Amino acid sequence: MTLSPVLEALQTYPFVRLDEAKAAAREAGVDLIDFGMGDPIEATPAFIQRALADALPATAGYPRAPGLPELRDAIASWLGRRFEVDVDADRELIPTYGSKEAIFLFPLVACRPGKDLVLVPEPAYPVYERGAAFAGADVRFVPLREENAWLPDLDAVADDDWERCAIFLSNYPHNPTGAVASHAYLEKLAARAREHGFYLAADEAYTELWFDEPPLSALQLDDRTNVVVFQTLSKRSSMTGYRSGFVCAQPNVIAALRAFRPNVGTAPQEFVQRASVAAWADEEHVEETRARYSRKRAALAPLFDLASGSSVATFYLWFRVPSDETSESFAERLLERGVVVAPGSYFGPSGEGYARLALVPDLDACERAAAILRRLL
Repeated sequence: MTLSPVLEALQTYPFVRLDEAKAAAREAGVDLIDFGMGDPIEATPAFIQRALADALPATAGYPRAPGLPELRDAIASWLGRRFEVDVDADRELIPTYGSKEAIFLFPLVACRPGKDLVLVPEPAYPVYERGAAFAGADVRFVPLREENAWLPDLDAVADDDWERCAIFLSNYPHNPTGAVASHAYLEKLAARAREHGFYLAADEAYTELWFDEPPLSALQLDDRTNVVVFQTLSKRSSMTGYRSGFVCAQPNVIAALRAFRPNVGTAPQEFVQRASVAAWADEEHVEETRARYSRKRAALAPLFDLASGSSVATFYLWFRVPSDETSESFAERLLERGVVVAPGSYFGPSGEGYARLALVPDLDACERAAAILRRLL
């Protein structure tokens, strides 16, 4: 039997390695406080749970790719309130099964196998590279540096790469660093997208988790012709298991996705869509969520040497590891004492020398971890 050569060439997904290390530690009797995965353990708000339960039918057919009109309307209304942008709910939106699968699959729609290039700034969410690889596109990494506030140096990208580029992945607020992008940077990148004819694919999963000022959206650009935005309720509303997000783009892109997505069967179930309507319509629970993450951040952030330009949004702390340790050896040392963090190297070569802590355990666990870390750092 043969397998996809792309699959065979991939290294083990980094967080599978982390899961294996955690399992070994637990087997050795270590009680773990897990900051390794960006998977909120906060309870999904009760009113969202009720909306889902109320929508459960006795029978249900396959969900249609365009999604419920009520959901598209709720998303468009939220975009208008949050970012003051006018979006056509019928022509510029499509609901998705979360944002991960939508990002992974987008190169299958936007790239020509063996010809096109996907530019991926790193450190980065591993899905960006993997989706491009399975679509047969070439991948070129663009390093992100602390001295540049974790923004890519667009002027350092080769002219040939711009010409071959089909997708440039933009992720701000940024996973893993928690950095944000300025309006000027986004305008510059969008201008390159129009000049060279590629998509500015903006993963905006963390725009609603911030500590001082609300981050921008690429939808707020003066000209969003080549902009494709991916959003999700996973972090905003603690709905990771519900799998509900959307893509917002120009009508021609949404038309292409409506033609493509029925082939892969990835639309949220109707009862999830109806729960999502309730989630997008409410901001009070999001404000409460931000407040909880702020309290957890206050308990842990002072203990770390936070990298400059980072950790101003998302629920991640991105920090420098001691100069005499690698990111993996540092993470292993903490794991032995019961604190799980993700090595920066898991996110790409530019992540070496750093580690990421996800503020997902409850406040009591964060305070217990802080007591352990004071003895270790």
